[in-house]
Amino acid sequence: MGFDLGAQLVRLGIVSSTSDHASVVSINLFVALLCACIVLGHLLEETRWMNESITALTIGLCTGVVILWTTKGKSSHILVFSEDLFFIYLLPPIIFNAGFQVKKKQFFRNFMTIILFGAVGTLISFFIISLGAIGLFRKMDIGSLDIGDYLAIGAIFSATDSVCTLQVLNQDETPLLYSLVFGEGVVNDATSVVLFNALQNFDLVNIDAKFVFKFVGNFFYLFLTSTFLGAFAGLLSAYIVKKLYFARHSTDREVALMILMAYLSYMLAELLDLSGILTVFFCGIVMSHYTWHNVTESSRITTKHAFATLSFIAEIFLFLYVGMDALDIEKWKFVSDSPGKSIGVSSILLGLVLVGRAAFVFPLSFLSNLTKKSPDERITFKKQVTIWWAGLMRGAVSIALAYNQFTRGGHTQLPGNAIMITSTITVVLFSTVVFGLMTKPLIRLLLPPISKQYSTLSSEPTTPKSLLSPLLENDQESGVEVGRSIISRPSSLRMLLSKPTHTVHYYWRKFDDAVMRPVFGGRGFVPFVPGSPTEDSLSGWR
Repeated sequence: MGFDLGAQLVRLGIVSSTSDHASVVSINLFVALLCACIVLGHLLEETRWMNESITALTIGLCTGVVILWTTKGKSSHILVFSEDLFFIYLLPPIIFNAGFQVKKKQFFRNFMTIILFGAVGTLISFFIISLGAIGLFRKMDIGSLDIGDYLAIGAIFSATDSVCTLQVLNQDETPLLYSLVFGEGVVNDATSVVLFNALQNFDLVNIDAKFVFKFVGNFFYLFLTSTFLGAFAGLLSAYIVKKLYFARHSTDREVALMILMAYLSYMLAELLDLSGILTVFFCGIVMSHYTWHNVTESSRITTKHAFATLSFIAEIFLFLYVGMDALDIEKWKFVSDSPGKSIGVSSILLGLVLVGRAAFVFPLSFLSNLTKKSPDERITFKKQVTIWWAGLMRGAVSIALAYNQFTRGGHTQLPGNAIMITSTITVVLFSTVVFGLMTKPLIRLLLPPISKQYSTLSSEPTTPKSLLSPLLENDQESGVEVGRSIISRPSSLRMLLSKPTHTVHYYWRKFDDAVMRPVFGGRGFVPFVPGSPTEDSLSGWR
């Protein structure tokens, strides 16, 4: 069994060694490092200064140093990066769980603002970073980069990573801010990848007005069709589970169907050259709204923890690898002759990220506030600064896109490409560690804790945090479901009393109750078959 697994991993490009014994050693070492990240992350959870991302990066760096010493400077990591490994195996569970755990009421209440920041804002950032790279890097003579590479740099560094900020924010004390940061983070990643993929499909030599319109049209086509495919896959899984009720024989089947349908939606989007990120994100939202309520209580608990655990492991895996790859000798050899140039490129990219972020957060916040009547719905200046700061960190998506653009099979022989890879790693490390460590004191300064009235809601044990909400938070419309009791949210009640009922959300709920739920199930629908193993447990719900 170990022989076959090692051989498979070698063929997939996951392990760098060609010998089966070395493959097994590499796998053992990497799994041990993942365990170390989890243990240290747990020990550091109380301080909240070092999250799992920073912990994994630090352990990866230390491991890279040890491997460099043991191999006498030949290598710093035990894995060879593969874009397929990232986009096919690691990214889907992270994005799906983000959609599955999202607080839907807050997300869709602020949907237009989230799209404004996540889509329009990302486009603004993309153009600023691309133009800045074209204007500055050409003067530095860093290598043979063409217009496609410069535009790809804009897409790569437009992808944010708001994990650190989400871990500090309290979604009950600041529901609007948490919703905007969380929602924008996911839409931003999807938009960046859609932009990157759209650039690969065009001839960038001759750019004119026709090209711009065609590019924008292709972008919105990918955006809308990917969203539709995700919603369709979620509704299909809900209908199948509702009609067939697998739990009459085995709850394992309905859990397996949810997992496989989610993954199928992502792979189908990739097959059709759509955005798998957008597809699997909206598939997660729809599944949490319909499918999750159609399965048995035990399956609900199982899927919640299973999706969160897979996402958590994938994130730790990625940051651990980035930490080790930061010391890759092969790439640094190309920039060893001109370290000042590499530092200059990294500094320029970091500056462009800061400017590109500010260029849309504050103007778009002003525009958003013009449409808000209630002061509670407006984005104050302190919240705008928090949103700006939340998007300064770069993470796994930037790394994966950079490898996709500037390497082949994880390797590069071109000086310009090597500089871009090392600069990307430098920006990711600096922003994640330095900005990440500064996040908590900054937010404490801008948004001091108002009270501890939500302690009964937040004291429930959860799995280690990543970019996720706490596990059992899917029933956000009226409260948190704990066992069979409902704990109401005071913030939701205040919002209900202070806001008009006839909103888009109100009409959607009417349509949902009248048309969608009778067909696809959802909240209030509990599968029941007389004589089934769950009959006794379900009788308490009726």
